[in-house]
Amino acid sequence: MSTNSILEREHLDVVIVGHVDHGKSTVIGRLMADTNSLPEGKLDAVKAMCAANSRPFEYAFLLDALKNEQAQGITIDTARCFFKTEKRHYIINDAPGHIEFLKNMVTGAARAEAALLVIDAQEGVKENSKRHGYMVSMLGVKQLCVLVNKMDLVDYSEQAFNDIKAEYLEFLEQLGVHPTSFIPVSAREGVNITNKSPKEMPWYDGMTVLDQMDDFEKARGDADKTFRLPVQDIYKFTASGDERRIVAGTVSTGRVHVGDAIRFLPSGKESVVKSVEGFSMAERTEVGAGYATGLTLTTQIYIKPGELMVRIDEPQPKVSRRFRVNMFWMGRPPMVLGKQYKLKVGAASVSVELAEVIQVLDASELSSVTNKQQIDRHDVAECILETTRPVAFDLRNELEKTGRVVIVDDHEITGAGVILEALDETGSVMAEHIREREHDWERGLVSYEERSAKYGNVGKLIILHGEYGCGKRRVAKQLERVLFDRGHKTYYFGISNYFEELDHDARTRDQGREEHLEKLGDLARVITDAGTLLITTVTDADDFDLESLKRMTAPIEIFVVNLGENLFDKFPIDVALPYRPEMDEAINTIVDVLTEKKILLK
Repeated sequence: MSTNSILEREHLDVVIVGHVDHGKSTVIGRLMADTNSLPEGKLDAVKAMCAANSRPFEYAFLLDALKNEQAQGITIDTARCFFKTEKRHYIINDAPGHIEFLKNMVTGAARAEAALLVIDAQEGVKENSKRHGYMVSMLGVKQLCVLVNKMDLVDYSEQAFNDIKAEYLEFLEQLGVHPTSFIPVSAREGVNITNKSPKEMPWYDGMTVLDQMDDFEKARGDADKTFRLPVQDIYKFTASGDERRIVAGTVSTGRVHVGDAIRFLPSGKESVVKSVEGFSMAERTEVGAGYATGLTLTTQIYIKPGELMVRIDEPQPKVSRRFRVNMFWMGRPPMVLGKQYKLKVGAASVSVELAEVIQVLDASELSSVTNKQQIDRHDVAECILETTRPVAFDLRNELEKTGRVVIVDDHEITGAGVILEALDETGSVMAEHIREREHDWERGLVSYEERSAKYGNVGKLIILHGEYGCGKRRVAKQLERVLFDRGHKTYYFGISNYFEELDHDARTRDQGREEHLEKLGDLARVITDAGTLLITTVTDADDFDLESLKRMTAPIEIFVVNLGENLFDKFPIDVALPYRPEMDEAINTIVDVLTEKKILLK
């Protein structure tokens, strides 16, 4: 084989797990020896050492010898072993330190695409065999080969092999794991490791371990996957009449071309790529995975940082507020139910809380626990997270890079994981909050209709919305004055009266709005039920923001006045005013519509 063909061979990461003394190290040693992947003279040296010490040679000793070399300063990774076949290079990830290994696997620092799980034919399925199977399941490794080792100790019995296979298959089915194969082997004797041994097991006609590894499928490269670009920012240039909006970010996977129809999620807004932009860059018509770039669009749509740009002609990501994840927790305080954290996925950053702990795997002991109500340090948990607003993501098994999440608590990264499943709103924290609030709502002796008749208006949350500088605050205050002078019960609620004033930085503003709108919704529910016209302002909201306020104030509807550019695709606007409108004209327009909609009754 030529040097170029060797360099071109693909790499595959494989993790090997198994109960202590079930022969995991012997399998690795045998694979390395039989594929001539050991340092020159290492096999003979270990055999000579064993003879000098009157010890029987074991292939597991090869790993100990390599570890000793590392202790002497030679660069060999004790947790990773390397060998090659005619087809590809292999990295075998051995996991004696479960904590660090699980952390790397869940956070994406390591990525095993297949697993070998070793079970002793004589000892059978042990509790740790099940724990390792559970670990492989949690990590989402799709390709699993189970090696029933030490078949020589059970006289290569087909019945012994079939009994273990049946028992372990039943267990794996409970986890939803479908193994690629079961292979009977004797690593010590070299049976079915790299060569078939029909003499010992004429009843077995399947693949050897090496055949199975070469048969594992390699994941596609990032450039060949579905296109995803997390939007980091939107730049506007106004010099010399330049009206472009450039959507900036780094292409995570796939590629996009000029002329491609694209969609932004979770907003759902659509356009077409007009140009590919970059500093000091030759003109180009496409851009692919790994490139930081800017794209202009044929239509000027309003989107925010944190959206996920996708191609309309390709498989779409999930959009949800609730999802099931596998997460490794690194924070010293445990992750607890009901506390607000920050979740980052792609370029999005939103508030999130732990909604449910499904089950927990203690990484140091590999013991699983159910009915646990918190996630402690070094736990790997299968849990449900709920964000305050929808986010776009892919499932880990479909597109890993946009299926990873990071949890931040008090400005420190405390958790990381992968998304397994998108969930609907059933049982959501917000829905449960509203249900409990309405269930416990206690009314007095004055009805809503009596208040409306007395005040000459129905209770209503009136929102004046627009970009910074559009004049909405001035209009809101003047509207309160005019309605009050006409005898209506009204109140202007400045957002800073109750909440901290938000920083004008877009990211800080978006993160703070989630909590503030929830508080505003609860407050408005009370004040509007009391028959008051509650007037307030909201900046740069989207359809979901207004839908959330509508849910929080139900059964009383909200009334929306928009100043300047309409940023909403779906939510109906009651009154549309120009940017910085003339005051008397704006007030008259709002009052006319309030009267028309029978919000003002006199």
